[in-house]
Amino acid sequence: MSSKSPAVAQTSTGGTPGTNAAAVLDHSKSSIREKLHQTYASDPKYKKYTQQVEKCLNAFDNVHEWADCIAFLKQLLKTFQSYMQFKEIPYKLIVAKRLAQCLNPALPTGVHQRALDVYTHILSVLGTEGLKRDLPLWSSGLFPFFEYAATSVKPILLAIYDTHYLPLQADLRPVMKSFILALLPGLEEETGEFFEKVLSLLDRLSGTVSPVFFIQNIWLIMITMSSARGTALNFLSRRLPRLHADEDITQIVGRDIGLMIRAFAAALEDDNLLVRRGALDILLQSVRIDSAAIKRAHSEDTVILMRAATGVVLRRDLSLNRRLYTWLLGPDEKSENQTVFLRQHALQLLNTTLKDEMFAPSGEYSESRPFKIFISLLDKWEIGSALTDVLVLDALKAIRFLMQRDAEERNEDISMTASTLYEAVEPSILWKQLLAAMMKDLTEDNKTGAIDLTLFLLRSLPMQDDEVRSIHLPVIFAAITDKLQREINNDPSKASPSIRECLALQEEIFQHIPLESLSQRPGLNAALQTSASSLSSLAFAHAFYGLEFTESRPSSVLNPLAAVLEHMFCISQALARLLSTQQGGSIELRAAFSQVLRVLSSVVRAAERSCDTTLSLSWKPSEWLYSMLDCLDLEAVSFTLVDQVVSLILSLDGAQKLSPKLSMDKRPVVSRMVKKLFRYLHADLATCHVRAVNLIWSIESVSRPHEVESIIAQSMCSPESRNVFEAHEAFGVLWRLSEDDSLPGVRLKVPLMIVLETLKHDDPSLRRVGETWMRCNLRSYIRVLEPVLRDLLDPSIRRIPRASRVSGKEIRGYVYERPFDQRYVAHLLDILLSIVQFGGQGFSKSARGTFIRRSQDHVLLQRLSLAGIDAETSYLDALIEVLSRFLQSEPKDQDALVMQPLNTAIQSSAIDLLQTIVARGEIEMLAVEILEPAVIGKLFLCVHLHRLDLQNKLLRFLHSIISASTSHAYNGNPPSEDRSAEGSQDGKRGYTVNSLLTQTIIDGIAIPQNRPVMQHWLDFVLMAVPQFQPALQSVISPIADCLCRQLRLQLSDVLKANQPMANEKYPRVATDAEFIMLLNALERLLVLGLTHKSDANSQEDDTPVQEKPGPESGGILGYVSNVFTTDNASLTVEDQLTATIQSLSPGYKSLHDGIRVLLAIWVNMVWHDTTGLRPEADSLSMIYNRTHARCRRVLEHLFRAHPTEVLESVIECWDHDALLRSKGSDQPATGVFGLVDVLIANAQSAVHMICDSISVRISNTSERSRRPANANLSDVVLFNFLEQYFQRLEGPLALQVWGRFMQLAKDLASSRDFKVQVFLALKCLCVLGDKVTQTTAMDDKRIKKDLQETFGKLLEACVSFVGRSTDSPNWIRRTTKESMVTNGRSSPALRGGVSDLKLDEKPDSSTVTLSDNVKPTWGAELPTQITTFIASTAVPDLRRFLMDNDKVANACSNIVYYIVSPNIKIKARPLDADVVVVDIFREMIKIPPAIKVWRSAVIDVLYDNRIFNSNSSVATKWKPVIKAVFDADKTSFPDLLSRVATSPSANIFTNREHEMLLRSLNLRRLALVLFTGEKNHFLTQLPAIQEKLVDILRNVPSPIVQCEVYLCIRVLLCRLAAHSMTSFWPVILTELYRIFEQIIDSIPSDGSEDLQLILSASKCLDLLLTLQTEEFQMYFLPPLRWIFITDTVDAVFRSDDWSPEAMFDQLAEVVGSLPIPEPRDPSIGLPLPTSTSLTFPAHSNRALRKPMLKSIRQIDSIRDLFPFFSHVSISSYESVYASSGNIDWEAVEQGVLDDMFDSR
Repeated sequence: MSSKSPAVAQTSTGGTPGTNAAAVLDHSKSSIREKLHQTYASDPKYKKYTQQVEKCLNAFDNVHEWADCIAFLKQLLKTFQSYMQFKEIPYKLIVAKRLAQCLNPALPTGVHQRALDVYTHILSVLGTEGLKRDLPLWSSGLFPFFEYAATSVKPILLAIYDTHYLPLQADLRPVMKSFILALLPGLEEETGEFFEKVLSLLDRLSGTVSPVFFIQNIWLIMITMSSARGTALNFLSRRLPRLHADEDITQIVGRDIGLMIRAFAAALEDDNLLVRRGALDILLQSVRIDSAAIKRAHSEDTVILMRAATGVVLRRDLSLNRRLYTWLLGPDEKSENQTVFLRQHALQLLNTTLKDEMFAPSGEYSESRPFKIFISLLDKWEIGSALTDVLVLDALKAIRFLMQRDAEERNEDISMTASTLYEAVEPSILWKQLLAAMMKDLTEDNKTGAIDLTLFLLRSLPMQDDEVRSIHLPVIFAAITDKLQREINNDPSKASPSIRECLALQEEIFQHIPLESLSQRPGLNAALQTSASSLSSLAFAHAFYGLEFTESRPSSVLNPLAAVLEHMFCISQALARLLSTQQGGSIELRAAFSQVLRVLSSVVRAAERSCDTTLSLSWKPSEWLYSMLDCLDLEAVSFTLVDQVVSLILSLDGAQKLSPKLSMDKRPVVSRMVKKLFRYLHADLATCHVRAVNLIWSIESVSRPHEVESIIAQSMCSPESRNVFEAHEAFGVLWRLSEDDSLPGVRLKVPLMIVLETLKHDDPSLRRVGETWMRCNLRSYIRVLEPVLRDLLDPSIRRIPRASRVSGKEIRGYVYERPFDQRYVAHLLDILLSIVQFGGQGFSKSARGTFIRRSQDHVLLQRLSLAGIDAETSYLDALIEVLSRFLQSEPKDQDALVMQPLNTAIQSSAIDLLQTIVARGEIEMLAVEILEPAVIGKLFLCVHLHRLDLQNKLLRFLHSIISASTSHAYNGNPPSEDRSAEGSQDGKRGYTVNSLLTQTIIDGIAIPQNRPVMQHWLDFVLMAVPQFQPALQSVISPIADCLCRQLRLQLSDVLKANQPMANEKYPRVATDAEFIMLLNALERLLVLGLTHKSDANSQEDDTPVQEKPGPESGGILGYVSNVFTTDNASLTVEDQLTATIQSLSPGYKSLHDGIRVLLAIWVNMVWHDTTGLRPEADSLSMIYNRTHARCRRVLEHLFRAHPTEVLESVIECWDHDALLRSKGSDQPATGVFGLVDVLIANAQSAVHMICDSISVRISNTSERSRRPANANLSDVVLFNFLEQYFQRLEGPLALQVWGRFMQLAKDLASSRDFKVQVFLALKCLCVLGDKVTQTTAMDDKRIKKDLQETFGKLLEACVSFVGRSTDSPNWIRRTTKESMVTNGRSSPALRGGVSDLKLDEKPDSSTVTLSDNVKPTWGAELPTQITTFIASTAVPDLRRFLMDNDKVANACSNIVYYIVSPNIKIKARPLDADVVVVDIFREMIKIPPAIKVWRSAVIDVLYDNRIFNSNSSVATKWKPVIKAVFDADKTSFPDLLSRVATSPSANIFTNREHEMLLRSLNLRRLALVLFTGEKNHFLTQLPAIQEKLVDILRNVPSPIVQCEVYLCIRVLLCRLAAHSMTSFWPVILTELYRIFEQIIDSIPSDGSEDLQLILSASKCLDLLLTLQTEEFQMYFLPPLRWIFITDTVDAVFRSDDWSPEAMFDQLAEVVGSLPIPEPRDPSIGLPLPTSTSLTFPAHSNRALRKPMLKSIRQIDSIRDLFPFFSHVSISSYESVYASSGNIDWEAVEQGVLDDMFDSR
């Protein structure tokens, strides 16, 4: 298609052969054109005329300044004037384009005048018919110019409009909108000299068409053009009449009220204050809220208008608010009439509008907008009062939804709006509505909306208003309590969700009420004040808020607080009786009862604390009390409920301000409470123990003396053995959890004596219970010793010293002065003997280490003082003194007959006690050898038959036997170094461990049914194994493994107990004592296992077969997310080597297993109290904290003994479990790194130890000074751990470890061959360097130099290794994701030093040393990992680490040479390079010294002819890289432009098609470069770009090249502001006009090369229509788009005689009339709907605008564009009608990008 064809219509063949497309159009126009052509074609003067015009137009190419424009216009006018006889303008398309360019606002006025003279002459020559025929051509320059015309020029332009356009009359209909838009700027200033002229011209223009059509175009202008709204309103204010309510405006504006409403909505939402004011004035004048038009409008349209109108209040302008209030309230000035008007005409619409926007906020506004409007409208009382009544609850519900939805994001705007709204609403109205709604919820079942809303207000919004807190909340609280009492009394089983929610609300309200406000009622009006005293709380609340209520029962209670208490007592008693009747009732009923008790407890405590006078209540305390106690007897009642009931009874018992007073001094009352609490001291309810103990002591403190003690003793003496066992267990919990200052030995002496008697009881079961009690619950032997010692020092026992001579020797002793209760003393001594025999060394240690002065029993101290015993002595010394006195005391001679028998018993017991404390016994070896197997066998049998009673004595007996055996076997004969099972032949036989002993011990500890006596087994192990070393060395490892398994199980149980429980059953939880015992045993065994070396061969037969690992042995816990779980791989050669190494060191294996368990406890048993409300939290926290503390001491002890082994075991555990690694980072205090900080004093020591371990592993075997402590741990894992450890360090600490790590890094950097450790050291160095460079240490030249050299060498080695890997470039083809899937880990594949070893030879069976050939093997993912690390870390850190620009550039050069370039070269499409390569580029562009390195590589990619074969998604990531090239090098863009503008080759052998293809590729490169920039990024290059594009359009007719020009124009539309392209629009318009006009004249045939150009031009225009933004409408679309589409209401409402005027409408008829060809693929073409029915989307769900041709890539026939041509006008109108939704910029840019790249 030629760009310089004459304007005379020429007949050219195209499309379907023999078809003239113009014949389909208006026959009159085509006939005129044919006649003119026939008339002028043969006229030689016309040919000369044409040549003169062409010559004149060519002169425009030489225009360089405005004076040249004047000369050009003079010459052109002269040429036209010379041929006045011709009524046609040659080359009219180009003439129109040049004239439009001369009307550029930037040119002087003189140029404009000359141009208008030419226009005047042309229009005069053409006449009315000629102008009508070419109306789009000449209007494209005249219409947009009026707004910018100078004052001297405007009269000429108005004269042209008046003289030449108005005579067209009805033919102006297609351009009506643009014509009005051109004239409206003349109405901007009322005092302007052209105001009246323009107004008159608009009036006459309105007369050319119907007034309704004219006004509809005004509406469209107001919708689409914000800059024209003010002038349009000026016109409407003078032409719209003032109408009353009964007058209809539709006769003036037409039936489409929705269009008018959207126009006013657009004006009301305009940013200009004057525009809003003008719109409101017209609303008041012609569109009142009560008008007939508003009433008949669709509800959706009225909502749009109301939303826009109410939005003006957000401007905080008094003039706008005043007009809005008048529109809503009517013209009347009286407030009463205004309120009536509002309720009749506006309130419902206003309520609906705000409510809909609150619950379904539009994306165009802030979510807080409707709430702010509501708040602003509250300022006007006439509106705010009525609106609050109907909207306040909905507004609060909506804002609650928004706040709950954004709870995690913490939307400050919504929160602030909520607070403001709550403060702005009148409290009396708000709480009136809430009260009415809550009463309704309580009446209806399962409805809690208003209650939930009130809870939200109290919890989320600040309650700082004194009026609310002191008046409204007390009234509401009392009323709800009264209502609850009535509802529950009517139907006690009604524990609905609304009741429960209401009780929760009562709790919340009470927290905000000052109690003095609840003690008195606020005043009522005079009419009701007299009867206020007789009103109930509910009736008073209704009267206070003016709500209707019929009182059925007057109240006589004057004090509201007393009424509340009475109601709460009645509610709680009713629910308690219901629970008793239903034997526990439902869960909901119990929950409601619990809530009532909480509220009642709060009210009672507050009343007791704040009331000055006694409250007289009409209640019966005894009935209420027994109702509560009946609940306690129910099995279904939970401990939480028991806690509440008992606590409330205790509070009421101590209350002094209530009358009548509740009293609990009766024994049945105390007994029922104590017995119920005693049940919760069972071992299975460990979570309830602490609270239950506290409650028992509280009851003991308020009850009569010894009453609780007797009740407990009575329970322990039950005739049923099962009850006795449980009572002893419960008392043990009470004893253990009681503090010393409570003197439990004195206040609970009787139960204590009952327990101690069981130690010598004949019944084995009872004796076992007593012993278990002593082990588990004793806490301290002193607590038991004190009451016994106190009674032994009874003052009634009086003695005096006496010296007796026997056989000539004088023996000093004592004599009793008088008789005393000897039986009781003997009983005490028997008990004490049982205690000492049971306590053994523990008793002695405790008694010896505790001094009497620490006792809190003042009576005991006084008796010791009277007995002459110093308080500074220990308890053991005092006991020995007392026992020795009893031993030495004798009765008087006269009393001997009576006292001697019992005195003998007393002395016998004293001797036994002293012997137990002091002496040791011996036994013959033969008897020992006979008894030992029998005892072990019996123990084994008891364990497996679950017989618990005999095990304790058997264990003690076994200990004595082993003690005697070992002392006899090694007495004077130390063990030899090589002792076999048979022993030496010539010496005494050593002690041989019984083959069944180890297994028996393991079973005794491990079997669950044996748990009650597990403590005895642990005591035996702790005493026997250390005492009889090395005899029992072989049992250490199996027992340690058993202890580890038990700790795993107990840890799992306690973690389950800490989880929320659906039911109310408490799981079995080990106590802190059990944990500590197991940890003590494990600690001792692990230390012993590594201290004493055993001979594996000699003990091989004695070691029992280990248990098969259960589910928990795969990790520390089966429950704790499989911590430390490892994969079970097949047993390879490496695994066999590992097993061999470990088998040689059972002590190390036990240590490693122990460390795993200890780490699990360390990580998981950290107490986090999430709720703080559970009663079991106290017990669980105690277990957690004590166990965690003991675990820490164990780890510290093990580390002090074996630091390297412990640290490496910890690191290995860390590596084997990803969850543990995450805890190490998220919870530093409890994770592995936190443990390392605890174990090692400072970071320097930790790094030193890790580096030493690495050095041992990476050194050659011949150079090793020692063997690795942990053969399973590889240097890779150590490096990974070291890297994570470095990340936790602060700058100063990093500086401390710098020296040691640099020593290791330098050693690796100096290596000639690449090792994987080089890469790992580089990662660690980057982490550590990042810390150090942030400190002032970089001022040290040595540190700086070390960092530069070491980092440079390590990086160079890694880069070179990757470069060498490109010989077989698997790493390039494998993505990072693939490599991770292959390996299963994000870290390198090597898991340990053994599991991934490659053995070149079979290891020697006698030695277990790693061969030098054993090297870690890495898969093909290593280069990929190195490359990824370089891109993500190394390149960003180059400038900080290397600092020197030359070094930085050198490093970048190596990276580009070895990594980047090979990756790009092997790709068939250069942009398909790996993501990591692009990441390297994106980091390098931030490094100025590296620009010369990476620039050439990117330029090569850009100018590669295969660049556009890639996918558009791949190209997106290259955008910043390409942009950086042109930002960094200012010569790159001119070079690209020079390639675009390359002149055609003069070589006759050049392939023209290939040349056009290259030029089109360069144009596409230009589009790509422009696309990579931001908004206005290449604005300075726009003139040069524009010049090149215009030159191509003018001189290069090839369609393939021009397609790329329109692609560039689309990119410019996306990347430049519209006003920057003002001078470009005439050229674009002319070219588009030319292309589509030629299609109308000549349809291109199917498969024509022009089809792609038509598609590109259509896409360009499609984008222009999509971008209906403000700036595009201002500078291009409104005056000109009518040329291409119908932009008036004719697009939808077409008249009967309508004919297409817009080009696309004409094209739709032309293309639609073409004959239908053969069927083709239906997938090609535009999938647009064929229906023209209007569908308007909801206001809140507007779709984003996107181009219609986005999915079209190519067309084979012009018919493929028929859906676009036929629907573009109506789609554009619909987008305007739908209030112009936002643009889908993502879709727009993606469409442009898809058109650039062929692969897409």
